[in-house]
Amino acid sequence: MADHRPELVEEALRTLGVSRTDMREANRRWQAWGHARGFPRGERRYRAVLGPPEAITQRRVGDLVCPASLWPVPLWPTLRFEVLCAPGGGAVWNEWLVRAPGEVGPRPATADEIEPWSCTVDELAHAFPPATPLEGDAPTRWRMAFTDPLDGGTRIAHFTYGLFQSVDRV
Repeated sequence: MADHRPELVEEALRTLGVSRTDMREANRRWQAWGHARGFPRGERRYRAVLGPPEAITQRRVGDLVCPASLWPVPLWPTLRFEVLCAPGGGAVWNEWLVRAPGEVGPRPATADEIEPWSCTVDELAHAFPPATPLEGDAPTRWRMAFTDPLDGGTRIAHFTYGLFQSVDRV
């Protein structure tokens, strides 16, 4: 997220009481685990690092019903880190931030009302139908095209791990 919002990352580090060195070391360990031959795969990988999920819900993806494991996120108490897996304990299909069950996210009426780190992919899609998902530039990044009702112009929203970062005019 530091690529899009370095100032918010610095503020988050202060809020969490960790240094940039701590952040880099945590990322180094995660990358090492992720590439280690003996480290668990699939959803078990997240359990090994994050502990048991707070909840497991079901998500419909086309005709399939898939398990989605949710973990709390200390920095954002109204969000959850969701890991969506193939049915039957299969591969991880997606990992991102979603609104916690029962929590209400922002409902922006125009592109100017969307604050960084305020809304998820799903929330922006519902706020500006019909939003069009676009390919991101990395597995953890998404983009979405939508029409701003303020002026009818097309905007491209950028997300990291499913959390809104910025918007561009097209």
